[in-house]
Amino acid sequence: MDNKFKFIENPSEQISNIKDYLFRILANWKWFVATIAIAIAIAYFINISTQRIYGLKTTIAVNEKQNPLFSSGTNIAFNWGGVSDKVESIRKALTSRSHNEKVIKRIHFYIDYLKDGSFRREDVYGETPFTLKLQPNQYQLLNTLIKIEFIGNDRFQLSVDFNSKETYKLNNYKDETQIDFEGNLKPFSKVFLIDEYINLPFLKAQIETKNNTKNLKGQSFYIQLRSINQVASEYQNVRATGLSGTSLIELSLSGPNKNRLVDYLNETVIVLSELELEQKTNYARSTKEFIDAQFRNTSDSLKLIEDNIGKFKQENEIYQLSAEGGEIFSQTLSLDKLQERLGDRIAYFNNLENYIKTHSDFTNIPAPAIINIEDGSIAGMVGKLTELSIRKEKLSKEVTANHPSLKAVEQEVETTRSVLLENLSSLKKETKITLNNSRNRLSNYNYELNKLPGKEQKLLNFQRKYSLTESNYVFLMQKRYEADIAIASTVSDISVLDTAKDTGQESILPRTEFNYMVALLLGTIFPLFLIIAKEVLDTRIHTTEDIEKISPIPVLGVVGNNGSDDNLAVFAKPKSGIAESFRALRSNIQFLFTRSTKDKCKTILVTSSVSGEGKTFVSINMATVFAVGGKKTILVGMDLRKPKIYNDFEVSNEKGVVNYLIGEENIEAIIQKTKIPNLDVIIAGPVPPNPSELLIGSATDELLSSLKEIYDYIILDTPPIGLVSDAVELLKYADSTLYIVRQNYSQKGMLKMINEKYVKDEITNVSMVLNDFTMKLRYGGYGNGYGYGYGYGKYANGYGGDSTVPKSFFKNIFKRKKA
Repeated sequence: MDNKFKFIENPSEQISNIKDYLFRILANWKWFVATIAIAIAIAYFINISTQRIYGLKTTIAVNEKQNPLFSSGTNIAFNWGGVSDKVESIRKALTSRSHNEKVIKRIHFYIDYLKDGSFRREDVYGETPFTLKLQPNQYQLLNTLIKIEFIGNDRFQLSVDFNSKETYKLNNYKDETQIDFEGNLKPFSKVFLIDEYINLPFLKAQIETKNNTKNLKGQSFYIQLRSINQVASEYQNVRATGLSGTSLIELSLSGPNKNRLVDYLNETVIVLSELELEQKTNYARSTKEFIDAQFRNTSDSLKLIEDNIGKFKQENEIYQLSAEGGEIFSQTLSLDKLQERLGDRIAYFNNLENYIKTHSDFTNIPAPAIINIEDGSIAGMVGKLTELSIRKEKLSKEVTANHPSLKAVEQEVETTRSVLLENLSSLKKETKITLNNSRNRLSNYNYELNKLPGKEQKLLNFQRKYSLTESNYVFLMQKRYEADIAIASTVSDISVLDTAKDTGQESILPRTEFNYMVALLLGTIFPLFLIIAKEVLDTRIHTTEDIEKISPIPVLGVVGNNGSDDNLAVFAKPKSGIAESFRALRSNIQFLFTRSTKDKCKTILVTSSVSGEGKTFVSINMATVFAVGGKKTILVGMDLRKPKIYNDFEVSNEKGVVNYLIGEENIEAIIQKTKIPNLDVIIAGPVPPNPSELLIGSATDELLSSLKEIYDYIILDTPPIGLVSDAVELLKYADSTLYIVRQNYSQKGMLKMINEKYVKDEITNVSMVLNDFTMKLRYGGYGNGYGYGYGYGKYANGYGGDSTVPKSFFKNIFKRKKA
């Protein structure tokens, strides 16, 4: 018996299952067509309704450009050098609020130009035949649409739809202050001439038309003013991407208006370049201002000394020095210049030493502006310290404080700092020694000077002071000249490689091809998912293959859908497809009988899992097909709880099986003739209170034994085996059992009980019959092995039978409710 219920998995079965699923999926092709069409339509609407977004870019190069006319010792813009982090600084500046506010103010991007479109008001900046010129330092209406409608080539109508329930703000673009608008909040409209000054409580401006503008009449536009802060927040998303391994920066910006993108990208580079150049020359400008102040003081001092010398010469009648005085003058003058240089150098060393000792950030070490440092080691170590400080600052942003690489750089910074302080100390000592020696030599010359006559001494001192001041005057003139050249010849470190330009670029959003692909994919996946979900969650039996997968009981045949309300389908339409299916069942059932019962009366029991699966319909027509075939047949209604047969044969239900089982009537009294030849019927009779007890009594044995002596076939219409135990008690009388399963109605789980009984040999010689079968495309490929059950349906007309006309959806519902 174990061999009866084995499910064999092999490659051919797996291929068959795949084919089954493909057939089921393809059977729902209308759903795929519908969902794909809807998805494509939605994608089309999205593509035409979504605002077009364009992306433009410009590329700039950031290279530190030094003036080749000056060396590090003479250039007024001298810097220590070191590693530059300029590219990163430029990137940060481009996305900063302050920078974007400057650009917005420069090109008046706080003014929006709009026009009605198919789906929204479109930004038409750069496409309007006019521009709005705001009066400076005036309060203007914020965040409110101002309609400009041209009623001629020389005039327009300005209107504002004020709402008394809303609050309106006025903004002054000069100082960014705002006030509430407390004017009349009724809808406003007034006609103005082109270029006429608009002097309204909420707007002070002019409409200026562009050159060669014609045919303005009938055109309508909207103007909206926004605050600088509102607009700046939108343009801070400009992307400044540094190209790896280069000093290039690519600026990119996206938006709905290409003209606006072009102007903004190009202007932001111009503003950045001007700001960078201004910052680059700040050192030279500040130095020049200092030199100019010193130059004026020195010039005044020189003039005053010159006047004093001339006055002294006239008053004392001494006009030149003696030979000895001239020698002393030349020697002392050179020593005076040397002492001044050494004093300046010591002062710078003190300043540099103090900075290094009091600061931890060495990226901005003060550089000498108007002195020269002869010791190259100092400049080298300062440059190295600056470089290490920049590396340290960069690493501190990338790694943790305890990272080994950062610790190593910090140690190197500290070592370089210590060495630089030691060198500065040594250099200061040497410079002080040289200064003291110079002072001693000058003292000797002053001793010799005191030997000269008094008048000559005073004249020599005047000339010494004059020569020293004149030397400073010449030096300052040279430095001022260098500063002027440095400012004039300095160029920005930013150069444009590729300006932003509208070359007909396609929009980056919406991505039309992608949207159509997604629509096609979703239009395919959505119904596929629903179909698969429906198949997975579907617990009903649809085909003979479904039965074979869940039950070891063989399938005897298939009965088609009854196209009429009459259950006497075989008798009413003997040449129809439904009649042929029952003839096929009559032929197939003969193979179920044993040799011992071949020439005897045969009892066929018909049951099902639940009510409504068509067991009574099958019982009636199986009895009819045997009777029509010349066999003496009786149909016995053993469903004592819910009798039905009497309605179909139009007989009384007053006397039947129940009356015989309780001993009220004999067998001849309960047998009733029908209009079908060779077919008698015993109805169930009145519904008893104890049907199960009646059926297990000896009267049932006597009844069936008596009928076997009279008839060739006994058809027992029993209650559903899945609901009551009545049918189970009757199984022992059956030579063959037909278990009815209805397509699209019977649940797969209902077969569990009959399967268990079959596997345990509690029931034998049982077969499945698939009832109410309809050949649809979704089940194409099924049922062909059982063509004898329904295979003649489409050829019925060839035998003179009536073709089955499918009922409408509503009639089917009505029929099921009636059943």
